[in-house]
Amino acid sequence: MSWSDYHRRRAALDAVLAHLRSDPGAPVPFHGEVAELFDSPAQVLLALHYRWTLKLTGRIGLAQAEADRDPDVDLVDAVTAAWLDTAAEHGLLRAVIDAHAAADPEVLRPGLESEQRMLALAAGLVGPDEPRAEITRVGAAFTALLRTTPRPHRKARHLFGRFAASA
Repeated sequence: MSWSDYHRRRAALDAVLAHLRSDPGAPVPFHGEVAELFDSPAQVLLALHYRWTLKLTGRIGLAQAEADRDPDVDLVDAVTAAWLDTAAEHGLLRAVIDAHAAADPEVLRPGLESEQRMLALAAGLVGPDEPRAEITRVGAAFTALLRTTPRPHRKARHLFGRFAASA
């Protein structure tokens, strides 16, 4: 895929999200540029889930790095905050994924189950040697809790405040 193709696909996905803003569960628009770039509405949904996964894994990676650096950081809390922050920042994306997963679960099920396993493993709720079904089950329960957890108001830290401790 060329940079031009990448930017066209990104713009098409942005247009899909803009179209679904008022009704995230509405059918995925599949015409024009979107139909040129994707094979089906299901492929559009998979691309949207991939976008979500990139955003989420970036935040979880940062949360894990902070937990590795600071023994006082609880890994479950860090992963929870990463998911909540990502969901807050990309609420429409999450709403579209959730609405379409409920309406047509087979399309997004593999990706959502992979996300559940990643969350369970990242939070340290399961070990990598546990059975895949168990990791998925724990991840699904953790995800259900995340969806009902209110987002805490965290005190904003200035960038320079982070450097002061290391000076």
